[in-house]
Amino acid sequence: MPGTLYIVSTPIGNLEDITQRALRVLRDVDLIACEDTRHTRKLLNHFGIDTRTISYHEHNERERAAELCELLEAGEDIALVSDAGTPLVSDPGFRLTSLAVEKGIRVVPVPGATAFVAGLSGSGLASDQIFYGGFLPARANARRAKLEELRTVPATLVFYEAPHRIAATLEDACDVLGNRPAVIARELTKLHEEFLRGSLRELVYAFDAKKEARGEMVLLIGGPQSNSLGDQEEQRPISGALAELVGRFEVEGLETKAALKKAARELGLKRDDAYRLWEAQKKRRSR
Repeated sequence: MPGTLYIVSTPIGNLEDITQRALRVLRDVDLIACEDTRHTRKLLNHFGIDTRTISYHEHNERERAAELCELLEAGEDIALVSDAGTPLVSDPGFRLTSLAVEKGIRVVPVPGATAFVAGLSGSGLASDQIFYGGFLPARANARRAKLEELRTVPATLVFYEAPHRIAATLEDACDVLGNRPAVIARELTKLHEEFLRGSLRELVYAFDAKKEARGEMVLLIGGPQSNSLGDQEEQRPISGALAELVGRFEVEGLETKAALKKAARELGLKRDDAYRLWEAQKKRRSR
């Protein structure tokens, strides 16, 4: 009989967040596949677990997945863990899991901590619909292109981000998505856990590129605002804010077209909607 592959979630910081079931599985399996064996050994030692370990990370995933599946087919039970949180969520594990499923091996999830879920639950942003995007691209052009793809997604956007890139990412997000409500959840479950809430523009100021940011971060951004052009009562305050911003950007030296484009981003408006509002505003002023 083939063995079972267990996908075991581990704490993202606070060791008390591990489940009793996870501890039992880690004790009972024949082998634990770890992203970093030294890191996982600290966790195992803390709970008095002496199960043998083997490395499984992004650099050896292809070869090691085949090797582990051979052991599973031979009847060994294996637990897969990442350094923190749930395996496969922006961590290695897909190749092993998909190969095991292909070979008819039983795959059992052992749920537990996940950083983006913890961040969402404490953010105060809408959680009925979310889009989890993992890590945004490191290069600015690719990052802005990805954000542009997500601009109209009717959901709270959730990402992981490295501290050395957070300032640039916030700047790009504000530029592309407009000045939406956002939250940075930092060092979740750890001693210095912190939630920073505000608009994207306010968070840009909080994470100035010249200041050193620290800690693992979850970035959460509110979905596009409901700017209905069909509702005249809503249209007027929106168009007023649009006109105010366009005027301010023109004073700063931008041409009207560029000012309108920038104002639309600030308000989270589609470019075509902003243009129609602008034209309607001009017609009312000319009457």
